[in-house]
Amino acid sequence: MSAGRASEGAGCISWWGFSPALDLLKTGPVTKRDGNFNVLLIGCADQRHILKTISGLQNGENLNIWVIENSMEVVARQLLLLYVALMPKEIFGFNEKTELYLEVFGNSEIRCQTAEMLRRAASQLSLCVTESMETPTHPCLNTTHLKFREQDELARIFKLWTQPHSSKSLSEASGLLPMSKLWDNRVRQHLGTRYDFRKGCFDWDLTMKLHEKGCCTINKQEYTQWRGSGLAFEMREGIYQVPNPSLLSFRVFSQGGNKVAARGYWGDIVSSPYLSFGIKTDDKSLLKTQNGQQVKTAQDVSYANVQMMFQSLLSRLKSSSTSPSEPKEPKAQTDLTINDLMHLTGVSVTFLPMDSLQKLSQKKQYESLFDIIYLSASCVHHLVPNISQIAAPDAVIVMELAKYILDLDKEQEAGFSQRVMRIALDAGFEPWQNNSDSNDDNAHSVFTLQQKK
Repeated sequence: MSAGRASEGAGCISWWGFSPALDLLKTGPVTKRDGNFNVLLIGCADQRHILKTISGLQNGENLNIWVIENSMEVVARQLLLLYVALMPKEIFGFNEKTELYLEVFGNSEIRCQTAEMLRRAASQLSLCVTESMETPTHPCLNTTHLKFREQDELARIFKLWTQPHSSKSLSEASGLLPMSKLWDNRVRQHLGTRYDFRKGCFDWDLTMKLHEKGCCTINKQEYTQWRGSGLAFEMREGIYQVPNPSLLSFRVFSQGGNKVAARGYWGDIVSSPYLSFGIKTDDKSLLKTQNGQQVKTAQDVSYANVQMMFQSLLSRLKSSSTSPSEPKEPKAQTDLTINDLMHLTGVSVTFLPMDSLQKLSQKKQYESLFDIIYLSASCVHHLVPNISQIAAPDAVIVMELAKYILDLDKEQEAGFSQRVMRIALDAGFEPWQNNSDSNDDNAHSVFTLQQKK
């Protein structure tokens, strides 16, 4: 056994972000234009910024979000989690929906009832993609801009998710190893000869890295469990034994000179899904300490943050044509369709083709459109000079840094920040002078267009 592969910790596909959720309208000097905000998200991997930004919208403000990802498997998962977020409270109460969302978001294995919900959602999303190629069925699930082959790929992924979902039947139907084995294989590969001392490695990463970076809400018990098994959120009694298909993807390997695609878990096994919702909060009571220990865990903070965001969606809910004296007949969970999802006033989410970024500047409709452009750490190299053509004159550029990518040492992390600065300057952007006051603890850098002198 080798000494391990440190670079494998973050994985080759991102299922969640490597930074906390941001209200993008409060990140930098965002200018309000007629109450409309246009945001481009590049490689975000999850919905944390979408939900956080929607929750901060004021009356009369409209938010249009465009999303570019580098994998249709990530797009499919984004659509699934948006579907869950938009489920009406008459069918799923706040508590149940929050638990459901976090379970699908951060667990390698899920409960049978969650798997059944996921299967039904995948079936509805497949119909949404295949039957609405020109006109979106829902403004927050708009896939009409994707290429036909990308839409076909989405439909194929959703079909995979509708297959039998017991651990044994899924393995037999697809030749897939059990999720617990897939996860353990990744841990073995990452740690190498340190595998037999893995709990000590987990504790080191938590105390000497995550806690040193301010992630004190993540406690030893929950982090060790997630590192060892992939279970981040266990809020309900039940057996978590069904593979979470939204965390499975294909990875191409070279084998005997041939390219072989293997389906498995290829995402993060080090930094954790707690980063998205579990380490920062506006509710400071959740950050209280007692005898030097955090009272609330990252799971508690994640739950509170996500539930708050779900509650805020109700304030954007479009009024129904049904009069108060004639309430809608509540539907069963099994009867839920795309049309039953919540429609949010003035909010849209549109998914763009994977290779569209460099082509947007050639299209008139995107000229000087975006008030905010966000790039994840894996996509910062996409900030090139022609991006300024699609940026509004007073646009804000937000770039995720490598602070929470634990496989990098301090020197590499600093080098990444310097690289981000060079990329931004070369593309025609300059650091926002109040960068240090953004209250983001150096997880992002904020830039604006260079002023012509």
